Amino acid sequence: MADIFLLKDLEANGTLTLGRGKVISKEDMNNKPGDYPVYSSSAQENGVFGKYGEYMFDDERITWSVDGGGKLFYREPHRYSVTNVCGWMKINKPEVLNTKYLYYCLTQQWKRISFDYTYKAHPSVIREIYKVAIPSIEEQERIVDLLSKLERVFVPLQKEITLMDELIKARFVELFDNGSFPAKKLKDICSKITDGTHKTPNYLEEGITFISAKNITNGYLNLSDVKHISEDEYQEIQRRCQTEKYDILLSKSGSLGMPVIVDTDEKLGLFESLAVIKYDRNVVLPEFLCEQLKTNKIQEQFKEGEKGVAIKHLHLNVISNIDVIVPPMSEQKDFADFCKQLDKSKFECAFE
Repeated sequence: MADIFLLKDLEANGTLTLGRGKVISKEDMNNKPGDYPVYSSSAQENGVFGKYGEYMFDDERITWSVDGGGKLFYREPHRYSVTNVCGWMKINKPEVLNTKYLYYCLTQQWKRISFDYTYKAHPSVIREIYKVAIPSIEEQERIVDLLSKLERVFVPLQKEITLMDELIKARFVELFDNGSFPAKKLKDICSKITDGTHKTPNYLEEGITFISAKNITNGYLNLSDVKHISEDEYQEIQRRCQTEKYDILLSKSGSLGMPVIVDTDEKLGLFESLAVIKYDRNVVLPEFLCEQLKTNKIQEQFKEGEKGVAIKHLHLNVISNIDVIVPPMSEQKDFADFCKQLDKSKFECAFE
């Protein structure tokens, strides 16, 4: 069985080193032009800030955006620099730990962590939260080889998924602009819109699954990292919020306004960071309502209703009063079929 280490443990025993870059301004790059990339805090465009005539590194490392949500990047050996709002990680003992294996381990954990401008991914922070299981170097290399092959399939697939999402949004724009379907308040097609418990439960090693906004990731309900509560606490939450299959959960903090359809019969206890939307299933299909809540038109309504300075959140009153459209069920079924066909196309294109 592989031993598990925190990053700070691996740093203490000399397996790796963590650091931050240095201040490199636009003026610096203008004064000394060149072709060496400078990586900064952006999570977009591979983190590139600009080009420079000097470089800091020419080896294999992991970098991450300290101020940009902590997104991680694997950097193959090349000449490059990183700014002070970008962290770097260097493996000192490649015979113990494979750099790309570490990158995959950290990225999987990062998907379940919400860094923002108040909770930043400083080296002092990530040292304490990221864990790494270290099997033999041969096993690490086998895992890297397998995941690299999957990446070659799913990176092009992700581009297709983005295109499909845009097509779905365009279809909604047509429906919104049609004018045949007057807007309704979300609360008018719902029996209840509420949220989970407002007090932190006593967590257990085993028991009823307990989730929060962090469990909505990439458009699905992620139950791989959950807490547990007692049956008594679950029953207490149930008096406020009974969750059933096909209800829609909506994040009230973190990734504000992100919806997901409950696709399990498992008992779920909810924290206040999640709203549960219990809609009239004779009036609206779950796929139609969930996809509509993701559209720019609805997300703009959520953004206008954000409250809080340091930590943004949505009030139930804002959620209840957003404007939605409810076409005839036949239109909604056509839309659902359209989405299913796109979903099928996503995977067909990956294996052509």
